[in-house]
This record gives sequence, structure tokens and C-alpha cells, in this order.
Amino acid sequence: MNAVGIDVSKGKSMVAVVRPFGELAVKPHEVRHTATELRELANYLKSLDGETRVILEHTGRYYEPVAQMLHDAGIFVSAVNPLLIKEYGNNSLRRVKTDKADSLKIARYGLDNWADLRQHTPMDTIRYQLKNMNRQYGLYTKNKTALKNNLIALLDQTYPGVNALFDSPAREDGSQKWVDFAASFWHVDCVRSMSRTAFIERYRKWCKRHGYNFSAARAGEIHEEAKDLIAMLPKDALTKMLVQEAVAQLNAVSRTVEVFRAEMKRLAEQLPEYPVVMSLYGVGDSLGPQLMAEIGDVSRFAHKGSLTAFAGVDPTPNQSGSYEAKSTSSSKRGSPELRKTLFLVMVALLQKAPPDDPVFRFLDKKRAEGKPYHVYMTAGCNKFLRIYYGKVKEHLASLDTAE
Repeated sequence: MNAVGIDVSKGKSMVAVVRPFGELAVKPHEVRHTATELRELANYLKSLDGETRVILEHTGRYYEPVAQMLHDAGIFVSAVNPLLIKEYGNNSLRRVKTDKADSLKIARYGLDNWADLRQHTPMDTIRYQLKNMNRQYGLYTKNKTALKNNLIALLDQTYPGVNALFDSPAREDGSQKWVDFAASFWHVDCVRSMSRTAFIERYRKWCKRHGYNFSAARAGEIHEEAKDLIAMLPKDALTKMLVQEAVAQLNAVSRTVEVFRAEMKRLAEQLPEYPVVMSLYGVGDSLGPQLMAEIGDVSRFAHKGSLTAFAGVDPTPNQSGSYEAKSTSSSKRGSPELRKTLFLVMVALLQKAPPDDPVFRFLDKKRAEGKPYHVYMTAGCNKFLRIYYGKVKEHLASLDTAE
């Protein structure tokens, strides 16, 4: 038995090989993440006598090229949650934190948990692309929210309340009517400095140019309301530049978000579980691909509990002697991105309140019992994931049978 502990970092790794009874087969040494050195490492590990298993931490993206190269070379690779390695006993009072010590610790963990190590299976190209795109989608969505709040803060000083003038939904390219309106009428004086008739005519031409519906009555209301507004910033070139640059940045990010949303949907449609996932209530064109991106292939989870643990929505039992806690918090040790998506699904369920949906009925029951918000929302996420797991596994099994 050869337990290969690899402490992965950016561009390089520390590798050590340990055998039973603490025998150090290979001292910790550095291997760079190049095709040549990883190929040499794979060839050397394959030449060792006995069964060889590689153990590394499932952290960030740095471990992926190492795991991919060694897996392709036919070596058993296990990517372990770093929390398991962290909590693995050092059996020492000394606190040592070096790459060499970590590689040995990982190798010893592999020896002690040899029979329970799960083989790493690299994601296929579509799932890999979908997950990366979802992470970028999340980043740009946060930027969009920040830029939107920044624009509203600026407009509160030039045209207070302009963001509430229209309730038109966003277009496919991410543009919104109030944002386009603010780009042209960036200061309240741009409206009230004109006569009512002149503004209505200019607003009509603006609607035609941008493809929005025109209402003379609404234009008159906007002109009348503008007379009573207070602007803190003057109507000058500097203020115009600040507002229009903020609008341009928001529009650019909004377009990117919608491009990512459409591309994620296109990728998700190619996955076998797509029709099943999209049939779940509360899941739409946006949340469906996000769920599939973060969960990945459900066949890698041994049972439903593994999936809920991966999401961090599993309860944490607390019992000692005669004491047993009646209510415990969730572990929150899984994927925060998946938990965020699940909470959005729960929000959609509560808003729509479908009476025949089992997850909503469960949520409503817990809410009626007086459970706190986060308690019943987390419980709903747990139930949703169990249904997700069962339906997707059943669907994939039916596809395999049909083939």
C-alpha cells in the first residue's frame, strides 16, 4: 500500500509517499504543475510495488490539473474535502504548518481511511464549462447589483425617484427602461426646463427611438412630478458624465449577465437530467442551470444524505449522555453557491405558493409550526434536494435501461 499525499498550491505541489506503520517511502519533494513533471510523477508512482492511491485536497482550481493528469494515467486519485484533512489528528502537541508536513498528513489520512477513499472522476467538458460559467455569472450578478445601487445613489442627487418611474421588465439584452431614460434625462432639469407639450413630444420620440411603448398621459405625469423634486448636484457637464458613465457600466454588465444566462441554458439543455430538473417547481431558466452546475453529476453521491451534506443543509446531531438537542443548526460545510441557489428556489416557492407541490407544503407546515425563517427555509432546501436526487437518479437509470 502506497499512500501518496499531495499538498497542492498554485503552480506546484509537495508530494510524499507513506506506507503502513509509518514507513516513509518517498520524502516530501516539490513537483511543478507542468505536463512533463506530472507525467514523470505518474510514471514513477506506477512503478511502485503494491497498490498506489493518491490523496489530495479538493480546494479551489489548483488541484484539477494534477488530478486530471494522474487519473488519465490510470492512477487511483481521491480528492478529499479539506475540512476532513484539517480535523484529522496530528497526534502531536506541536503546531507545524508547512507544505512538507501537510503532504505527510494527507498521506497518513489516506492510509487510515484507505477503504473509504472515493475515486475522483473528472467532470465532463459540458459540466466543467457550466460550473465555471455559473461562477462567472454569480460574480457579474454581484457587480450588476453594486452598479445598479451606485446609479440609484447618483440619481437620488440629480433626479430622485427616477428608478421608480417605470415597472417594465428587463429586456433580453438586460436593458431596462428607467436606466435608458436616466441616460437621456440624467437631471430633473432636463424634464422640467421644457414645457409640458415639448417634453411629451420629446418623450414620444425617445420611446420610438428605443422601442418602448409611449403614453402621453404618463409623460404628462412625469413632467408634473419633476416640478417638485429637489436635485443636489448641478446640471453641468461633470454631473452628466458621472451619471452617463454609471449607466454605461450598468448596461455593459447587464448585457454580460444575460449572455451568460443564455449560454448556461444552452449548456444545461445538453445534460441528460435537464428535463427532470426543469420540471421541478420553483426552477426556471436561470435557477435550473445553476442547480445543475453546482450539483454536478448526482451519480457521484452515494445516497441522498451525501447530497444534502455537500450542500451544507444537513442537520448536525447534538447528543451526549441523557442530553439530546431538540433543534440543531445545519452544518453549512458544503457549497455556499449551491445553498444560495436553493434559497432562491425556496423564495420562488413561497411567492407562488403552489398547493400541490410537496416542498411548498412542507415549508408551509414548518412555517405554521412557528419555526424561524432560516430553520424552515433550510429544511425546505433539504427536502428539495432529496426529491431532486431521487427523480434525477430514477431518470438516469431509465436512460441506461433504454440504451
